[in-house]
Amino acid sequence: MATQVHPEIAPEVPLYLFPPPAQARPRPATRAKKKLIRRTDRDYSQIARRSFQGAFLVLNVWIGGVFYFWVRQFEPGGAPTSWQRPAGVEGWLPIAALMNLKYFALTHHVPSLHPAGMFLLISFLAMSFLFRKAFCSWLCPVGTISEYLWRAGQKLFRRNFRLPRWLDVGLCGLKYLLLGFFVWAVSSMAVDDLAAFMNSPYGVIADVKMLNFFRHMGETGAIVLGVLVAASLFIQNFWCRYLCPYGALLGITSLFSPARIRRNVETCIDCAKCAKACPSALPVDKLVTIKSAECTGCLECVAVCPAKDTLNLSLPKIPGLLPQPPKLPVWAMAAGIAALFFGIVGFAKTAGHWDSHVPSAIYQQLVPHADEARHPMPREN
Repeated sequence: MATQVHPEIAPEVPLYLFPPPAQARPRPATRAKKKLIRRTDRDYSQIARRSFQGAFLVLNVWIGGVFYFWVRQFEPGGAPTSWQRPAGVEGWLPIAALMNLKYFALTHHVPSLHPAGMFLLISFLAMSFLFRKAFCSWLCPVGTISEYLWRAGQKLFRRNFRLPRWLDVGLCGLKYLLLGFFVWAVSSMAVDDLAAFMNSPYGVIADVKMLNFFRHMGETGAIVLGVLVAASLFIQNFWCRYLCPYGALLGITSLFSPARIRRNVETCIDCAKCAKACPSALPVDKLVTIKSAECTGCLECVAVCPAKDTLNLSLPKIPGLLPQPPKLPVWAMAAGIAALFFGIVGFAKTAGHWDSHVPSAIYQQLVPHADEARHPMPREN
């Protein structure tokens, strides 16, 4: 017969023989997957941008061709031509434009030599202030060719490559160092030095010397150009991202722009398509507002975003007046870029400040010896 043990006098049983039930580990909180509200509108940003790129590239090729035949008439064996010197070629002389801009700021007189370059610089700075670094991605022929190269590399090699962050950041600083050098050189010149430089034989035919650099390119220049082209096939916008001081100047200007790419966190589905599409390698999917000087206003990120009212180029909100950031439509950006370019250029032409008006006899004397012209040394104050 089994002996019953009273519970009050039952022997103590070691707890390790009957361990308590294991408690379930708390699962990490998972982010709820957002429902995609797909865009229903068609994006025209890239059609508009590439139209501007193509038109401006054709314009520059035409200007270059006219300028070449105009220069040839002053060289031995050249035939006379009815073509006039296209002042738009001065857009390829950014240092002269910067010098003229300083001269104008100090004297309030429009310089008589290469004024078109100054007005083009003003229009590009105005674009950068209003529409980010739009000149680089909408108009610049070098930026356009660079984009064609990395897209060709993407098709050939199935991808583009990105440098390690430490190297990428270091190389990005090179264009700002170059800009700093040029700004220092121009800022250190007095007004009389600026006038003497621009009116020297070197300054008068600076555009011809620029043309001759490409016409009579040496071995070193060809190697450097070949390396830049090859690098642009593998790395997106290699020249623009790492070496272009003109882009650095426009990027600094764009930091003061009221227009920015803004991301709506509430409707964003975190697909990261925007970051993958960004040619400047910006983490668009991690930011609310894109403030970087590297943003070119290309709107690639906006074009690929699948979510409605999530990614837009917009103006800042004004408390009490504009509670939500007003969107800047693509047509408004395109119209604004065109209005600034044609408006400023048109003003310069109608005001008589577009052409240099250098007598043909001066060009006849200087152009045949363009390669012999030397950089004039500024006077010491």
